[in-house]
Parts: sequence; structure tokens; C-alpha cells
Amino acid sequence: MSETADPALGALRALGAQLDRTMAELTQARERVAELERLRAGGTSWHAIVEREDRPLIVEALARALDDLGAVGGRFRREEARALQREQVSITRIGKLFGVSRQRVSAILSDSR
Repeated sequence: MSETADPALGALRALGAQLDRTMAELTQARERVAELERLRAGGTSWHAIVEREDRPLIVEALARALDDLGAVGGRFRREEARALQREQVSITRIGKLFGVSRQRVSAILSDSR
């Protein structure tokens, strides 16, 4: 089935690709954490560590990775809710499936992003 015919499928594929990118970014961040731990254990001051740390800083990289994942995950959630609605699933039932209130489902469905 094409992504044009099934927007939820396209959003799911985008989510999978973003998960791959996020895992790679988190792996790099974990490696940087280990490097900073070694530097600190070796007596390097925090000032010296931060001053020579490459940008983005670990916390910046984590924030960006999680923001990107959240955005793509939100798109999938919207498209999945819309797909369920097209299949005649009630808003109340969608809320139960997603573990949210029916009001939240209404907000998700009305989100035009």
C-alpha cells in the first residue's frame, strides 16, 4: 500500500527512520559521556572539559534528538488516530486504545500539523 493511500504508513516509516537516527545520536552521546567520565576521573576540571567539548554539548544533542523523535512520533500518533477514525472507530474507543481521554483524541484529530 502506498503512503499516499495510507498516511499512517508513511508516518510509521518516518518514525522508524527517526528512531534509527535517534539511536545513532544517543550512541554518540553515550560515547561522549564515557569520554567525559575518563577526563574527569583523570583530574581534568569541568571548566576545561566544557571549554574544549565539541558542539553541540551532550545536553544540546539530547534535547535535539528527543525533540525530533517527539515531533515524528506525534505525527504518527495523529495519522494513526485519523486512520482509526476512517475505520469508524469511535473517539472514545481510540482514547481507550491510546490510553488518553476522548478530549485528548479530539485535540489530536483536530491538530493540522
